[in-house]
Amino acid sequence: MRKLLNTLYITNEDAYLTLDGENLVCKIDGESKFRIPFDNIENIVCFNYLGCSPALMGKCVGKCIPINFVSPQGQFLAKVCGETRGNVFLRVAQIDRFRESGLVLSRNTMAAKFCNSVQTIKRTLHDTPSLREDEALTAAIDTLTEGTKTLMTADNVEQIIGIEGNCAHSYFSVFDKLITCRDADIHFTYRNKRPPLDEVNAALSFVYTLLTNEFAAALETVGLDSYIGFCHTLRSGRSSLACDLVEEARCLADRFVLTLINLRVITAKDFDRQISGAVWLNDDGRKKVLTKWQEKKRTDYLHPYLKQKIQFGLIPYVQSNLLAKYVRGDIPEYPCFLIK
Repeated sequence: MRKLLNTLYITNEDAYLTLDGENLVCKIDGESKFRIPFDNIENIVCFNYLGCSPALMGKCVGKCIPINFVSPQGQFLAKVCGETRGNVFLRVAQIDRFRESGLVLSRNTMAAKFCNSVQTIKRTLHDTPSLREDEALTAAIDTLTEGTKTLMTADNVEQIIGIEGNCAHSYFSVFDKLITCRDADIHFTYRNKRPPLDEVNAALSFVYTLLTNEFAAALETVGLDSYIGFCHTLRSGRSSLACDLVEEARCLADRFVLTLINLRVITAKDFDRQISGAVWLNDDGRKKVLTKWQEKKRTDYLHPYLKQKIQFGLIPYVQSNLLAKYVRGDIPEYPCFLIK
């Protein structure tokens, strides 16, 4: 099993990363703040604008350590990674398999997403008995359940995207009810992004970005091309396959954000509202979310397909490996990620 190393998050906007032998050095205003051996790092995410030295980038490329540049608000900007070293025959098989079975994969992925969304709602119903008779929540579960059945009759990806849009609207129409900590001064009206217009959307978009980056890195690790997907349309610079796999795992990000809010780990004070109306996590808020995210990644999780405990942070690598096995023909069907 792959060893889960550290993802280094640089949250200080004035930080600059440099190279010193076999160590990564973080400097602020010319003063060294810390150094980390490269053997302890598997991924770097920078929320700063000063960036990294060319020497450090070259070292990371040689060690296959991707550097992701993300704006302080959580918007993905760019990625520096090494030469593609995956099996070229696997990538050819990936294209052939997606052309042949893209519709089936899209159906199953969205069906898994809907089932996981239902489980997210039921988790709240289990923890909050007063909501068990709520008609809106019941209606949302019915819509998602019916959407899962309708997917099986879809003739093309466009129909699947339409069904997904309707189910996502129903799911997020009741998302505010899943926020049970009513004195948190945080509310959710509807899903919005680019930019997010409330605290919940800001947190969701931020964690979705983290999860997508981790899936992209995992896909590259197993030799698949993260830019060639089966459901999301191809777009220059977008990791379409990572976006595809994230769909079935969004429930993990949703549950994580709900937990942070309901336990008051993050509050309205951890966000900044711009004149434009956009809402972003501030520096303290980002540090809280990233700290808890790192802690969450190291917890044990019983994988539904493997039937064994793995670290939460290895889920993207396990799913990417299972997809690679399906592409190679080692297994007859790709087992989508389902929560219990």
